[in-house]
Amino acid sequence: MKCKIILVVFCLATITLFAQDNTLNLMPVPQSLQTNGSKCRVNKFFTIAIIGNPGDRVYKEASRALRRLDNRMGLFFKQGNIGIKDTSLSATLIVEVKRSANLKLYEDESYNLSCKSTQLKITVNTDLGAIRALETLQQLLSVDNAGYYFPGVEIYDAPRFPWRGLLLDITLHWMPMDVVKRTLDAMAVVKMNVFHLHLTEDQMFGIESKVYPRLTLAGAEGNFYTQQNIKEIIAYADQRGIRVVPEFDVPGHCTAMLKAYPQLASIKREYELQRYFGVFDPALDVTKEYTYAFLDTLFTEMSQLFPDEYFHIGGDENTGKDWERSPAIKAYMQQKGMTTYQQLQTEFISRLLPILQKNGKKMMGWDEILHRGVPHDIMIQSWRGTASVEEAAKKGYTSLLSTGYYIDLIQPTDFHYLVDPVPANTTLTSEQQKLIVGGEATMWTEHVTPETVDSRIWPRTAAIAERLWSAATVKDVDDMYRRLDKINLYLEGVGTTQIKNKGMLLRRLANGYNTTALEVLVDVIEPLKIYERNEGDTMYNVFSPYTKIADVATPDQKVARGFRNIVAAYCLSKDKRKQSLITEKLQLWKKNDAAFKQLIKQSPILQEAANLSTNLFLIATIGMQAINYITTKTSPPKAWKADCLQLTKNATQQGGRCELQVVTAINQLIFTAASKK
Repeated sequence: MKCKIILVVFCLATITLFAQDNTLNLMPVPQSLQTNGSKCRVNKFFTIAIIGNPGDRVYKEASRALRRLDNRMGLFFKQGNIGIKDTSLSATLIVEVKRSANLKLYEDESYNLSCKSTQLKITVNTDLGAIRALETLQQLLSVDNAGYYFPGVEIYDAPRFPWRGLLLDITLHWMPMDVVKRTLDAMAVVKMNVFHLHLTEDQMFGIESKVYPRLTLAGAEGNFYTQQNIKEIIAYADQRGIRVVPEFDVPGHCTAMLKAYPQLASIKREYELQRYFGVFDPALDVTKEYTYAFLDTLFTEMSQLFPDEYFHIGGDENTGKDWERSPAIKAYMQQKGMTTYQQLQTEFISRLLPILQKNGKKMMGWDEILHRGVPHDIMIQSWRGTASVEEAAKKGYTSLLSTGYYIDLIQPTDFHYLVDPVPANTTLTSEQQKLIVGGEATMWTEHVTPETVDSRIWPRTAAIAERLWSAATVKDVDDMYRRLDKINLYLEGVGTTQIKNKGMLLRRLANGYNTTALEVLVDVIEPLKIYERNEGDTMYNVFSPYTKIADVATPDQKVARGFRNIVAAYCLSKDKRKQSLITEKLQLWKKNDAAFKQLIKQSPILQEAANLSTNLFLIATIGMQAINYITTKTSPPKAWKADCLQLTKNATQQGGRCELQVVTAINQLIFTAASKK
């Protein structure tokens, strides 16, 4: 009898395994995809051949792709590293490449991918196209009762925008090499191609300079990338078809630089590394010839280190106050007929441009630098609004959108997904639209550490990557979320930590192994959005603990979003199955409060979230009442609606720098119950 039970369980498990959804879950969505009904089976004799004129990059990437596939299937492929001898036309996958690419803006990344019953073929103009196609192939891997296979498809694909970037700040909280590498791996998965490294700030100068060693001796406190580290990052990114663009922020956000070399400062004072986050007054004295000589030497050194054609000089959030405090700078401005500090900054930008140009670089800067007189050879990166992107394009500047892609602000994925660098209602001409080269997600690290940074970048950035790659018409939010759920697991497969670190953070917070009560609460809360976490009586700085409930809570919680969606559908349909699912959640939340209060006794750090748990209990109770009124002939008392809405209003108050994300759904149940005739 025992053996029969085991056999039944095994059979059920097997059925579950092979009954999984094999719908194509590609992200980004290709430009063109047709299915042909065939299946290319995969076994241990799967091989890859490279033909044409590929270059070294594609051999290494194809070898890495082969190992990644085998790691997922465990078939013990016979083929090892792929080299110039692997050209057999009978290979399972043939990759035909016309030339190796120059890693630069506007390079060809298109590809054709054909999957038929006995063979797969990738045909590309450049090895960059091959790299993108190999990522698509990884996502196509499917399974049925007979095992693993690639579905029969004919794909033509190319990016909509040539610049699909991610900014990683490494100065507000230090991000070591392992964070950089797993970020690059994940970027490659979703076909992003620019890694923007923000290297200098008021808190840190994050890169070694051999000509000015005090920049890290005084301005980094031990955490910085050596020049050898940078070469390793660039090589790692190059292998994945990703450009690395450095940012050295001047003339503001430069306290670390001024601590090391105070003779650069506008005001003579003692400079210390900033411990808090925000906008500060220190700025370079841009009227001194010494400043330009210093930057000429520094930027020349860094230009030789970073091969990309673009070089970002920041230019953002210079308050101008230190310039106003300096009699010498004010006298200089009067002599030049300048009436605003923006005019002085424009002169500064104009004098930096030839320094970069002689080093073969093109300048980039944030949209604050867009003022009358700024040379047109500069790319403008917008963070303050979409209007500045359009303004830049209308004035003939190449521009890049980051507004709407600030992933550190904890906004939901669909918000980012529906932001377009060139929206459908644009007033720009076709020629002006061409000047907008794409967009960049931005990961500022005020409130993240290496343990939590992935949960803020992924998986939401995959949706931004799709916006920048796929056709403008690809904007079905429900389908995006369906595919995002799949891609989240796939991203973890290349090393990201947003899923696995959650369990570790929960155990730490719970001070034990039993995290159930904490997890139930965390599933329906999110950290405060925009910059609200900085408000109130807690002043965060570089030494603050980022191990609290706001750090384990993540943006765009799936459980909370799902509950809101199902409540919205139920209020329209009164479907009994949806009602059952809603009731199940409400009962869980009611029961959880007592368990969470017990958990606080063994982990007092959770006390700050006690009000969230209490409020979840109260609104779950209200939700149960509403369901009862909706499903019976009984109408609620006259005062019930007002009393309930007061309770839900109270439930919007933050706790532990987090907010409940199911209050609007409870309100919807209240209104539905109260409107019952």
